[in-house]
Amino acid sequence: MRIRIVDAFADRPFSGNPAGVLLLDAFPDDSWLRRVAAEVNHSETAFAHPLPPGGEADWALRWFTPVTEVDMCGHATLATAHVLHTTGRATGTVRFAARCGVLTTTAAEDGGITMDFPTSTLTAVPAPTGLAEALGAEVVSVHDTAAHIGDLLVEVRDEQAVRALAPDLAALAELSERGVIATARAADPAAAHDFVSRCFFPRVGIDEDPVTGSAHTALAPFWSARLGRDELTGLQGGARTGVVRTALRGDRTLLTGRAVTVIDGELRA
Repeated sequence: MRIRIVDAFADRPFSGNPAGVLLLDAFPDDSWLRRVAAEVNHSETAFAHPLPPGGEADWALRWFTPVTEVDMCGHATLATAHVLHTTGRATGTVRFAARCGVLTTTAAEDGGITMDFPTSTLTAVPAPTGLAEALGAEVVSVHDTAAHIGDLLVEVRDEQAVRALAPDLAALAELSERGVIATARAADPAAAHDFVSRCFFPRVGIDEDPVTGSAHTALAPFWSARLGRDELTGLQGGARTGVVRTALRGDRTLLTGRAVTVIDGELRA
């Protein structure tokens, strides 16, 4: 069985966010999927199989962290679409049936892939007790996100504060359903990116996710409201970084990025 490791939201190997991708004939038992995801040990491993023609989607898609299944994952969806297109299994637009609904991806001639995701609803909330201490930074504002990602979006003072974060992960795990998105406006108005972010998800077995597509369904409306533009570029990551282009379209958010296959091998289990 073929297994691939794909760096998503990256234009070169060893950057962006790595994801495992397996194309199957059908989904095996959940316990097998969980064991494979634990073995791969990346933020997410994607499992997909083709669906009969004529339905609302072309492929069924599921995502697993090393410890649990998740409702939505952007970078592993991008990685899956990349594998389908680079192996000739799909062209143009691909529709995926997932736990969060039908997601579509569209490949461009330049290699970019645009994903159509539901926009997260943001609700301003008071900072939970201990958030600033757990994050290790001054908190400017806090917003709760819709249930499909279940994160706290936390604005901090500036880009340097985001880059310098060294949070107490055990404490953060107690503060939200999935994790914490820390963000700030780009320090340089002339920079290629408009905002920066880092994402911490210790509650689901991911200390820090290098580049999180799903988080940008919340970051896009947050920063579009503040910067007055519907199309933005986000830079995410600590040791590894990646770029996500966002386009806010009301209740949908378009996320665009590139991907690179770095490992193409055989799973013998």
